[in-house]
Amino acid sequence: VQLQASGGGLVLAGRSLRLSCTASGVSFDDHAIGWFRQTPGKEREGVSCIDNSEGTTYYANSVKGRFTISRDNAKRTAYLQMNNLMPEDTGVYYCALGRKILSAWRNTDYDYWSQETLVTVSS
Repeated sequence: VQLQASGGGLVLAGRSLRLSCTASGVSFDDHAIGWFRQTPGKEREGVSCIDNSEGTTYYANSVKGRFTISRDNAKRTAYLQMNNLMPEDTGVYYCALGRKILSAWRNTDYDYWSQETLVTVSS
């Protein structure tokens, strides 16, 4: 199983980035997808999640209204559209897949993790 996260970069505050997460070697349709980040001085936190059935989405309060998660099962890819980025969004971002998610924000519910992609937002 491989998860490839990409799309990070350096942007000015107020701009946008779109992260992608492409999976191989796993039944993508059967898994919920989560995006997590670790910002300087903080523990890894859940940012957003989309389930594998109804397409229900979840967002951390800090990103609600600015970030949008989506998935394209045909492409085995998930996206995190990040708009109106703020300096506090700076960090390393990961995507993760989990077959049975009891909590969108619990790391241990996810089975597979990507490598990190770095997002830097300058003011």
